[in-house]
Amino acid sequence: MSGKWPSLALLAASEVLALALWFSASAVVPSLRAEYGLEPFHASLFTSAVQAGFVAGTLASALLGLADRLDPRRFFMACALVAGGANALILVADPTSYSVTLLRFVTGMCMAGIYPVGMKMAASWAKGDVGLLVGILVGALTFGSASPHLFNALGGIDWRFTIGATSLAALGAAVIINFVRLGPNLGPAPRFTPGMALRAWQVKSIRLANLGYLGHMWELYAMWAWIAVFLHASFELSMPGSDAAYWSRLAAFATVAAGAVGSLAGGFFADRWGRTTLTMLAMAVSGSCALLVGFLFGAHPWLLVALCLVWGASIVADSAQFSASVAELSDRSQIGTMLTVQTCLGFLLTLLTIHLVPWLAEQVSWRYAFASLAIGPFLGVWAMSRLRAHPDSVRLAGGNR
Repeated sequence: MSGKWPSLALLAASEVLALALWFSASAVVPSLRAEYGLEPFHASLFTSAVQAGFVAGTLASALLGLADRLDPRRFFMACALVAGGANALILVADPTSYSVTLLRFVTGMCMAGIYPVGMKMAASWAKGDVGLLVGILVGALTFGSASPHLFNALGGIDWRFTIGATSLAALGAAVIINFVRLGPNLGPAPRFTPGMALRAWQVKSIRLANLGYLGHMWELYAMWAWIAVFLHASFELSMPGSDAAYWSRLAAFATVAAGAVGSLAGGFFADRWGRTTLTMLAMAVSGSCALLVGFLFGAHPWLLVALCLVWGASIVADSAQFSASVAELSDRSQIGTMLTVQTCLGFLLTLLTIHLVPWLAEQVSWRYAFASLAIGPFLGVWAMSRLRAHPDSVRLAGGNR
């Protein structure tokens, strides 16, 4: 399909469908824990195995420069097909076995050819609006990540519905991506150069943008992974168990999906106010929510959901802007690799916090477990303030630092 916006619409649709796989198994953890008695550590592996696979996939992609040397549409299609197949195999595996962990790892590896590659394709159409364009893609990622919670609520207690629906969604993504047209800003494929990925750390301005991203990622995926369990535990204190299960799923969907709105708004305003301004504001809000949300544990559900919606929107409002910053600070022919390195580092960090939160919940209760996530965004504010003072920051958002 020709044209900027039709192509971006198809790209966003592909991202939504493919990225539904990310939390497909995590969304059904409450059902699996009830049916099979999964231990907290095993339940954590449903998400952290995807993160570990993503790290492995992005590392391989970055070292080989795959995101810049292959046709991104074909790369995306192949990864969506393999990821969807791996997810579907969960239906015939024993949920308590580590074969599911391996399948989730494979799914995560394939995400390396979907998420950062999608951002590169979006950036190829940029003309003074890279923040908005990448924001659209991150919004699609957010909505796709939220959708398993909706599938889970609509599918009732049968967790197989969620797994099957997300696998079919990935198949649809593999078909749709072939109709996406690439923009004029796509750089020429570079020669393979060992060590090319190291520029993500060697160039100070890119390093600061990546440090800001690390602060953001410290918080994001741990919240996404455990918000449904947190809400379920809280709702059980004020309503019958069956109602708590249903409404917590819908509330988790709304919380994560709110990030799609936050991402779009963040992209729009960052192109006008500045990348560092928007990221520092968003991280200050989300970090404050992480500190406060535990004090509403067990409170009236509407009060808790209201705060979670603010948290869900603000926690993603800045996400695309770290990627947009790296795209603007990098050589055009290396944007795909630089974005892949950035996401690799960020998702490596999430392996720690995804396991940290349930451990803290057992040690100090859910009232205080999420407070630890505030460390990341507050350190991220510091990194982006340093980037704002760096001479290279004039390249951000057309001079809007």
